[in-house]
Amino acid sequence: MIDRATIDRIMDAADIVDVVSEFVSLRKVGANYKGLCPFHDDTTPSFYVSPSRGICHCFSCGKTTNSVGFVMEREQMTYPEALRWLANKYHIEIRERELSDEEKREQNDRESMFIVNEWAADYFSDVLLNDVDGRAVGMQYFRSRGFRDDIIQKFRLGFALPSRTAMSNTATLKGYKEEYLVKTGLCYRRDGGELSDRYAGRVIFPWINVSGKVCAFGGRLLDSRTKGVQQKYVNSPDSDIYHKERELYGIYQAKRAIAKEDLVYMVEGYTDVISMHQCGIENVVANSGTALSVHQIRILRRFTANIVLLYDGDAAGIHAAMRGTDMLLAEGMNVKVLLLPDGEDPDSFARNHSASGFREYIEEHQTDFIEFKTNIMLRGVTDPIKRSEAINSIVKSVSVINDQIVRATYIKDCAHRLGINEATLISTMNKFIRSGKEEKRKETAREEARTADKPQEPLRPATPDVQASKVEYMLVQAVVRHGEMTIYRNVETEDGGTTDLNVAQYISYDLGADGLSFHSEEYNRILAEAVEHSADADFKAEAYFTRHPDIGISTIAAEMAADRFQLSKSMQVQEDEDSLRNRVVHMVLDFRMDYVKTRLGRLREEMALAASDMEKLMPLMKEYTEVQNLRNRIAKELGNEIIV
Repeated sequence: MIDRATIDRIMDAADIVDVVSEFVSLRKVGANYKGLCPFHDDTTPSFYVSPSRGICHCFSCGKTTNSVGFVMEREQMTYPEALRWLANKYHIEIRERELSDEEKREQNDRESMFIVNEWAADYFSDVLLNDVDGRAVGMQYFRSRGFRDDIIQKFRLGFALPSRTAMSNTATLKGYKEEYLVKTGLCYRRDGGELSDRYAGRVIFPWINVSGKVCAFGGRLLDSRTKGVQQKYVNSPDSDIYHKERELYGIYQAKRAIAKEDLVYMVEGYTDVISMHQCGIENVVANSGTALSVHQIRILRRFTANIVLLYDGDAAGIHAAMRGTDMLLAEGMNVKVLLLPDGEDPDSFARNHSASGFREYIEEHQTDFIEFKTNIMLRGVTDPIKRSEAINSIVKSVSVINDQIVRATYIKDCAHRLGINEATLISTMNKFIRSGKEEKRKETAREEARTADKPQEPLRPATPDVQASKVEYMLVQAVVRHGEMTIYRNVETEDGGTTDLNVAQYISYDLGADGLSFHSEEYNRILAEAVEHSADADFKAEAYFTRHPDIGISTIAAEMAADRFQLSKSMQVQEDEDSLRNRVVHMVLDFRMDYVKTRLGRLREEMALAASDMEKLMPLMKEYTEVQNLRNRIAKELGNEIIV
């Protein structure tokens, strides 16, 4: 791992203007720089770079980041890869921190497995291109699919010789350990203990992860051997470097196009992905035989929130689309669905169309998930019970969407399309939402019961949604921008002395007195680190956090600092101690008000569930009264009318 001192040197050396200028043409505007945003189709320069703050921000698409984050986003790199890119640019030697024996063993095992897979991918490719059987059998198959040489090379396609020991014998002769041939799944041991090649006689599709490393393989039997064979494809088993539910085929080749187009096409198979690339459509991935998982969706969410499910129009394709829709919606994705005409799949369709023709067809025929479900589930249905079940399924899909405005929009659309009163649909949707929350609470209770022996945390505000509220954002923004600024002087301490409190210390003290904390762990960490460094004479919160070695922290801080740097210093409002103190105190009270309102809502739900059990109901009613009184006291401090 890269040690903290090295990360600090990289962050110190990385000049944001210098870094961005490698990719964007900038011109100086006052103290800042301006250019076309590289993260969306920008026609009028809206991308600003602030050398003093070390951040860049687009006032059109809202993207905000620092030097490391910019390289990660622009080049689609991981955090360590971006650090190494910058280290190379500024000629900084990377120093890895000393790992524990366990970490060394795990890291060595993983690296050894990646090395073996990299060698195997080259081996399979060499067999395909240079071996007599590889050219006659493997290459003939790829040619029959219409794959060009550049596409074969791009996806590192290969062929495994029919002999069950050809690859393993070559690997051991090259010095690769049998242990890693088995751990990667390239080989397995027969009953007698001998190694056997898993992919013998198959064409090979390497899986390349988002970082560009070969993590697994898929092997396909050739057409003449697939008659009557159920297992046409064999994929690598799960291992330390490959979990099928966490990987997407084609993600490495597609990630830049996905980010550029702000859209991803999801297909089912290897050849669908490859044919679409050859057609000229590169923003495409496949989950290849596995049910779509949350992990896969979150990989895609790093690059775009827009997805089109592009499946065959047969029963399997319809089932795959229906199965993934709710999960995608729950993860905040904007979902469209396109089922291709009968007898067509993305592979065949791509081979018969140009990129523009394919995209035009998708644009004209894709539907949102409501229209898709309506067409599939309600077409020709006259039975009232079946129609009711179908409508409930559609409304349930809407209920998993977290954004309330999007939910309301879809419900209005449903009411119009289905000819049902909007209030009825809202009532049904709310039942699903409450049911979902109740199931989450039950799962939380089950988890707490499993960990009952562990010490429990004190009071902590919790809402049905784990997203931080606006007031939390504003409080942490105050810590990032003004954390070191003193707002209370000569405050008496328990030992009879006095002390000054800055913004970070006051917020931490006030919330900590009642065991309150933020929903976001990153927010809690920002507050804790601001308090920890408050004693440092040269501590400046904004500079510290926008250059933080943790990319998550620095990205949050950059966003919170971004909306100020477009103004010149003379135009920026400079807060004095009194106005800053009043604003922070008011925000802390707002935070407390959010907490008590959330708690009151939960208590109402708990009382409704316990209505027939007086033993449970009485303490809930008592707490409800206490929290109501607390809410009214806070309202009075905020200058609002007391709520009854």
